[in-house]
Amino acid sequence: MPSVDFKPLAGLRGAQWDPARLPADMIASVHTLTTVDGANVTGYLYRRGDEKAVCCLMHPREILATHYLVPELLEAGAAVWVQGSRNPGNDLRLEHELALLDVDAGTTFLKERGFDQLVLVGNSGGGGLYAYYTEQANLPPAQRETRTPAGRPVKLAEASMARPDLLVLVAPHPGQGLLLMNSLDPSVTDERDPLSLDPTLFPFATGNGFSRDGANYSPEFIDRYRAAQRARVARIDGIARELVSRRMEARRRVKAGEASDRERLIAGWQHIFEVPRTDADLRNWDLSLDPTDRTLGSLWGRDPFKTNMNGVGFGKVCTPESWLSTWSGLSSKAGVLRCAPVIDQPTFVVRYTADACVFPEEIAAVFDALGTPDKDQVSIRGTHHGQPLASGEPSGQTIAGEAIRGWLNDRLVT
Repeated sequence: MPSVDFKPLAGLRGAQWDPARLPADMIASVHTLTTVDGANVTGYLYRRGDEKAVCCLMHPREILATHYLVPELLEAGAAVWVQGSRNPGNDLRLEHELALLDVDAGTTFLKERGFDQLVLVGNSGGGGLYAYYTEQANLPPAQRETRTPAGRPVKLAEASMARPDLLVLVAPHPGQGLLLMNSLDPSVTDERDPLSLDPTLFPFATGNGFSRDGANYSPEFIDRYRAAQRARVARIDGIARELVSRRMEARRRVKAGEASDRERLIAGWQHIFEVPRTDADLRNWDLSLDPTDRTLGSLWGRDPFKTNMNGVGFGKVCTPESWLSTWSGLSSKAGVLRCAPVIDQPTFVVRYTADACVFPEEIAAVFDALGTPDKDQVSIRGTHHGQPLASGEPSGQTIAGEAIRGWLNDRLVT
């Protein structure tokens, strides 16, 4: 079965497995599951025999069917479960509270299959998803979230939400909302005009410290910039909440039999909006800020006049609900940093030294915030997905696998 050849999605370029590392005796099966609220999700179970422990990999937006850690975790003696969410490859309607029900469908299935030990392996955006799941699974059902940030009811209290036994976080950013807030271009003055500009906040102006050979931003500019990023998030939050409020009021009037034709249209309208210029984290252009082995540029490229303006990047198109639940650094609850204090499971954290998405100060904050006393971390030379930094170097993905196996060695149920 090692010849399985799924194609990775663009957002996870470089995160696919090396087929040569797949064990010859691997057995793969595909499973379609139904969540407690009626959505369908798909998962892939990889195993070699009758493993008692299973390592779970999931990303809220992508399908990680060929993730590079699959062969590494199989070698540890665990089965591996790789799952997609209800909206794979599309974060337009991604609400993390609903994605937790997707995770629950997978963990419930695995418990019913007889696995005794659940290990959640959260990579990149999967870290925030699994941290949020762990927080909610650690709570009694009556204390779990009942609504999304936009007010949509969510059935977390009705879900089994099996408690994970161990947690592994690989290149976890502190939360997708915080990730986007740090990358948001605050010089945008009009959300309806992607070319609007406050020149005093434009990060790619030479007068503000930018250079294509490496920026040098002043502390004063950085402070103003970060404050303006928070202000822009708050502004978009206000827009999103107003859109939700308008639709809910229209629905109330429809239900009461008082609605005009226009209000009936408003009640049924799912608003979609763009978030322009989302690739402007100062740390990608000024390498003296939280220095690492990284090179100039973001995950999306080295020319910010292209990457900050084109269609790639985080949170480019949203509904009000997905913005508030996933991409707002002020309203989203799906963050490792926020959830870390109530995580009491043993936890292992992997940082890549040339990561252009997750930085040492953020990893340190996450590690310090973890509520468990049983925690460890390792730094490995590599990019955000563990690729080597120079030709001939060993793969950071393989080294990460070795480190995780070492940590799991005396913890896995066999």
